[in-house]
Order: sequence, then structure tokens, then C-alpha cells
Amino acid sequence: MKKSVLVIVSFIAFIVSPCVLADVTAGKAAFDSAGCGDCHYTEGPAREKTIEDQLTKKGPELWYAGSKFNRPWLEGWLSAPKIIRLLKYNSLDTENPGGHAALSVSDATQVADFLMSLTSDVVEAGVIKPKAHPKGKLIFKKKMPCSGCHQYEDRRKVLGGKSGPSLVGAGERLNPDWIYAYLKNPKVFKPIRMMPIFEGLLNPKDMQFVSAYVATF
Repeated sequence: MKKSVLVIVSFIAFIVSPCVLADVTAGKAAFDSAGCGDCHYTEGPAREKTIEDQLTKKGPELWYAGSKFNRPWLEGWLSAPKIIRLLKYNSLDTENPGGHAALSVSDATQVADFLMSLTSDVVEAGVIKPKAHPKGKLIFKKKMPCSGCHQYEDRRKVLGGKSGPSLVGAGERLNPDWIYAYLKNPKVFKPIRMMPIFEGLLNPKDMQFVSAYVATF
């Protein structure tokens, strides 16, 4: 009986795997055709080693996109992009003019297939659940404070700074486990950055509280 089940599972895997591979291949082709690779790296680890390296980049790296983003948000954003960074990439004083290319619905689906296949083994699944923990809120707003660089919504008001990506709607956009992984070790994802290193400032539990809080936005 067990052998029969194993044979059936193996047969299903044999059928499904080529289909998944085809989806990813089509998505990579759509990604390349749209010229997305002109601004975004899809091969990791992070390439920049110096400030000069960072300044040559035109957009965020996507080699860990599948660990960072929630699939429904990603697919919707690709077909109807909205500004996330209020300031132009690699700038502290120039507003982001927007104008990111929009993909057709079918291309957005295929590109999302491809991007969601790009993951980082640093991100452990199932660690963080969205929760507005009082301590996470206190750290985010006052102790660090993260709100000095990131916009967020509180009581139907948008507050916070502009030098970092907006966190309005972060719960829809970001995988909570990636938020925690990024807080623990941002150098893995972005060696050259303005984001501070919290190791030594916050213990792992506090980072989890903050991650869970941000995931409720």
C-alpha cells in the first residue's frame, strides 16, 4: 500500500514539475522581454560591495523576491504599479516621479511566477504572524524609531519619514518572515544601505515583535 502511494506521488510530481518549470521559464522570458533586467538583478547574493556599486543600481535587487513579497500583491502591482519609494532610488532629496512600466495581466502573472521562484534560504518560514504587539509598536515608533524613515498608517493618518520605502500596506506587500530575516541580518539582502543594523540593539524577540507589528500595516 505504501509503495503504491509512493508511486502515485512520484507520478504526480513528474507531471507537475515540468508544468512549474514551464511557468517559470515563460515568466523569465516575459521579464527579459519587458527589460526588467535593466534595473533589477535576479541573481544573488547581493552584488554591491561599495557605495559606488550601490549608486550604479537603478532599482532594488529581486534575487530573493519570492521570500520577500506576497504573491497576490506582487501580481497586482506588476500590472498596476504604485510608488513605494517616495524618493527616487538612491536619492535623499529627489521625489520619485513614478512611471514604472506596467505589464499586461497575463505577463504580470508569468513574471510573478518567475519572481516567486527566487528565494533565500535565510528566510525561515512560519516564524512571524501579524500581530500589533504593544512592544513592537513602541519600538517602531519611539525606541528606534523606524517611523523616522518609513511612512506608515495609524488611525487613518499617514505618518513618518520619506527616506526609506513606505510601509503603508506592508502587510499586503511583505512576507512577515522576510521582515524578520531582514531586521536580523540586512547585509545578506543589501550590504550597502542606510538601514541600521539592529543586532546588539534589539534582541531577537524584540525584532519578532517589530516584524509582527509591521506585518499588520
